[in-house]
Amino acid sequence: MTDHAAPDAQAVAQTVAAARSAATLDAPPGSLNIALKNHTTSNTVFAYVTGLALNNNNAPVLLQSDGKTLYYPQSPPSTCTPLSVNCAIPLGAPGSTVTVTIPKIAGGRIWFSIDEPLTFLVNPGPALVEPSVTSFSDPNINIAWAFCEFTYNNAQLFANISYVDFVSIPIALTLISTSDGTQHVAGMPADGLATVCDGLRKQAAIDHQPWDQLIYNHNGHPLRALSPNNLLVSNPNAFSGYWEPYIQQVWSRFSCNEMRINTQAAFGSICGKVKNGALELSAAGSFPQPSGADIFSCSTGPFATGNSTERNVVIPRLAAAFNRSTLLLCDEHPNGAHKGQYYNESITNHYSRVIHEVNVDSRGYAFPYDDVTPDGGHDQCGAVMDGSPRLFIVAFGGASVHG
Repeated sequence: MTDHAAPDAQAVAQTVAAARSAATLDAPPGSLNIALKNHTTSNTVFAYVTGLALNNNNAPVLLQSDGKTLYYPQSPPSTCTPLSVNCAIPLGAPGSTVTVTIPKIAGGRIWFSIDEPLTFLVNPGPALVEPSVTSFSDPNINIAWAFCEFTYNNAQLFANISYVDFVSIPIALTLISTSDGTQHVAGMPADGLATVCDGLRKQAAIDHQPWDQLIYNHNGHPLRALSPNNLLVSNPNAFSGYWEPYIQQVWSRFSCNEMRINTQAAFGSICGKVKNGALELSAAGSFPQPSGADIFSCSTGPFATGNSTERNVVIPRLAAAFNRSTLLLCDEHPNGAHKGQYYNESITNHYSRVIHEVNVDSRGYAFPYDDVTPDGGHDQCGAVMDGSPRLFIVAFGGASVHG
């Protein structure tokens, strides 16, 4: 994998200064300005902003093409109804910055596409039908697109680069607070997708697992790399048996040793051992052996959340330890292992490993619980957050990526 330079404070400052010159920092009360930067080499780039309007009963909302006007889709009489207004925000030539303004939004996404606009549809409800990477009948399946995620509420702006579903065109985030403090997540360089695909092919050659099948090609070139969980949607037999040797080793270890899950909350550490074929973790309950699909999804089998608060705080930490393959290194999780020990087993989530290696600052949400961090440890998920945001900068394309 490519070795990247350490974060360059001067380059970050230059990006912030450029955004300041192209964007108005201060938005009207209760709203936030977002500077969208075209860091691709294309003159035809579109952005979309979607989410749930917190001040309008969580109604689905999009920004219209002017980047200011709100559009609330109405419930249509039939499924897959086209939007009634244009919500594609053109970003202009490479190097351009377009400033948009958002209200308070939950579950927000900023989408980008190159060369072609995306198709969003509406189902009765109303419910927004978003682009899909697993449905081959989706009108966006052969378009190069990506997104980042955010929530902007009364408490804070929280945003992250998401690779939980797939890897495509690079996105970088910079957040300026009202005190002029700056947070930055660098994302991938311009050739990040190609480097990820190269890493997946190399891993497939090593262990003969279908890592190379994660790559989706169009016109002879990689368009995106799917997460293992999304490959399993179309090929449920992918990675069949892959995790079993590791699971057996974990179960053997904790038949003798006590596992301690530090909840990093009021519950303290929850402890237990494997008994009668299941991991018994006191108040968190019984955890049967997970399947490979359970580990990649982090949401099925023993990792399905429910009504037990204790269990729900154990699940992210246990699922993260499986994906990072740290369960054989220590008895306490997540505090017993550090990021230099993640993904070092031959059986691990190599999709996540490769993504972290390719990202300039090693940060980005590569599986659903990639935000699990040891106390005092290094953030892995590539998030920015602030209770008093002033300007949010989102750069798409990686053409001038820096640490």
